[in-house]
Amino acid sequence: METVEYDVVVIGAGPAGENAAQYAVEGTGMTAVLIERELLGGECSYWACIPSKALLRPIAVADVTADLPGVSTAHVAPKALLERRDTWVSNYDDSGQADWAKGAGLAVLRGDARIAGERTVRVSSADGDVVVRARRAVVIATGSAAHVPEVYADALPWDSRDATGVVDVPERLVVVGGGVVACEAATWMAALGSSVTLVVRGHRLLSRTEPFAGEAVLAGLRERGVTVLLGTSVEAVRRSDPEATGTGRVHGGPVTLTTTHGELEADEVLLAIGRSPRLDDLGLSSVDLTADHVTGGRLPEWLYAVGDATGGPPLTHWGKHQARVVGARIAARAAGEVAWEPDREAPVPQVVFAEPEVASVGLTEAQARDEGHEVVVTRVPTASAAGTSLLRDHVAGESQLVVDAHTRLLLGATFVGTGAGEMLHAATVAITGGVPVHVLRHAVPSYPTASELWLRLLEELPPSFRTPPGV
Repeated sequence: METVEYDVVVIGAGPAGENAAQYAVEGTGMTAVLIERELLGGECSYWACIPSKALLRPIAVADVTADLPGVSTAHVAPKALLERRDTWVSNYDDSGQADWAKGAGLAVLRGDARIAGERTVRVSSADGDVVVRARRAVVIATGSAAHVPEVYADALPWDSRDATGVVDVPERLVVVGGGVVACEAATWMAALGSSVTLVVRGHRLLSRTEPFAGEAVLAGLRERGVTVLLGTSVEAVRRSDPEATGTGRVHGGPVTLTTTHGELEADEVLLAIGRSPRLDDLGLSSVDLTADHVTGGRLPEWLYAVGDATGGPPLTHWGKHQARVVGARIAARAAGEVAWEPDREAPVPQVVFAEPEVASVGLTEAQARDEGHEVVVTRVPTASAAGTSLLRDHVAGESQLVVDAHTRLLLGATFVGTGAGEMLHAATVAITGGVPVHVLRHAVPSYPTASELWLRLLEELPPSFRTPPGV
């Protein structure tokens, strides 16, 4: 069996894996290999972030034209919308990603990888097996897989890959879940012509955000014709003639879901109830480890994990951030140095591209109080900034800051409404940099832009917050 050696071996060539490899060897003279069994570029590039946003943006533009006098109202053209999706995923061809890896000086091996011992990975493919040894480090970047409870398994439900890769638009679609994927997929599937029913076990949408954010998205979905059933559990699922027809195609005959709300009939069911780290077939036992060691960060000095495989927030930008940190650590250790890192944990930002858009970072009010902070909360209508109101005639939603009452530091921010995602990075910078609100007041927003919303929010704080504590 052939044996090859590299300084760094990365299992998984999604964005996190690519970044880990690049940051570990860039400018060092070391070598790295990316091992991938599917498409280089991973979930994000072909089945998650990129295709979902390619589908959602034209829908958002059409919505704006319907609420903006002076322009002709646009309508979603399903065929053209799916063609745009196909363009953005390069028609599921990863040759461009392969060219990027080559240009970055990274080797690529295709096949299934399993850890076979300390710093040793065995790669199996149709061309045979190869043993890959790492002189410095092995990085696990295997991503995650959709969670499919046993009650659904025989019905062959859609997962997020089918939703973004939709080919056959089902006339009736049941979406199970109330999180980001469920809300976004319900939006584009309704625009493509499906009659969508959203089944949510909890009593609100987007349960990890501020309650007012989920309420705004709930209203938005219902306005576009989506039926939303809150507090509803699925007890049984049956399907006639289930068939693995391929990604994005209807997987057999009609589906019947028995729920606490009654029976639902659909042509397809989409599961959007979470993802699990893809660690089961990785060979961890060969080095006396389990999945819990990976998600708990209890790994030997030669082994690292990044991205969804860590069990952390399943967000591309967060996985890439972890990868940059890990890559820098590997490079520094190889040089006998210690990589510099900030003394505070980075906040995790997230944008939900629903209608209205939701953007949040840091702690919610409830989380801040649970952590023992005494907080001051300021909330205003998102339309209170002239720059935001100029974007369309009816701006839904509110925006909020959560501030520590003693340190005057920003703990969390939530923006709901048109262009909310573009407001978020300022809050991320403020939290990361520890900028107190009396200093933020002197970051002057341009008029009339949406960023003036910051001024509206800061002005709602008590007058005493305009100066440093104790002054």
